[in-house]
Amino acid sequence: MSVQALSPDFWVFPPSRESAGGSAWLFRSAAGRSVLVDVPLLKEEHLAFLQAQPPGLIVLTHRQGHGRCRRLQQQLGWPVLLQEQEAYLLPTLEQRQGFGASFELEPGLRLLWTPGPSPGSCVLHWAQGERDVLFCGRFLWPQRQGGVQLRRTQATFHWPRQKRSLDQLLAWLPGGSPAEIACAAGLGAIGGGKLVGAGAAALAGAKASLEAP
Repeated sequence: MSVQALSPDFWVFPPSRESAGGSAWLFRSAAGRSVLVDVPLLKEEHLAFLQAQPPGLIVLTHRQGHGRCRRLQQQLGWPVLLQEQEAYLLPTLEQRQGFGASFELEPGLRLLWTPGPSPGSCVLHWAQGERDVLFCGRFLWPQRQGGVQLRRTQATFHWPRQKRSLDQLLAWLPGGSPAEIACAAGLGAIGGGKLVGAGAAALAGAKASLEAP
């Protein structure tokens, strides 16, 4: 499998065995920089593709998405941004920046700390131009019948906090956002697609399912 173009400025990588089967995403921001969300399988094809892109940065949304981050950074020279609760997992990175509750990379490109799946889980909202995509790592999982859900697994750090993080996410997002959701894992549930559509309704459905008796 190779990198799949979703549009001229948006790509998804195939699942990586180095990141517990998770998928990484790449897009071009309004400022013209490349933003790599999590780390794809480190192989020549992927490295050559990334080296051909404008300089950018790597955003890590959860600890299972780190892959071979240090090696990739050495090859690309891009800084790494992650939530400060998990910065200690990558102590030897030369360009590493942690953030707290939230962070704005540029107008329309914001991060929110969403602990639960892991201590430093976070989401990235890309709302620039016609784009309105929420990159959620393993905080949310796609469902075969449509929508997304919180999932409690053996790797879940703190389930009550994960549920509270959903409330914080809903309050943080602008009304009607996101249009689409990009999950790190479970993409097979979407069938031929890669993005969960009707993102705002999907989040509302995830909240409703938690409240159901």
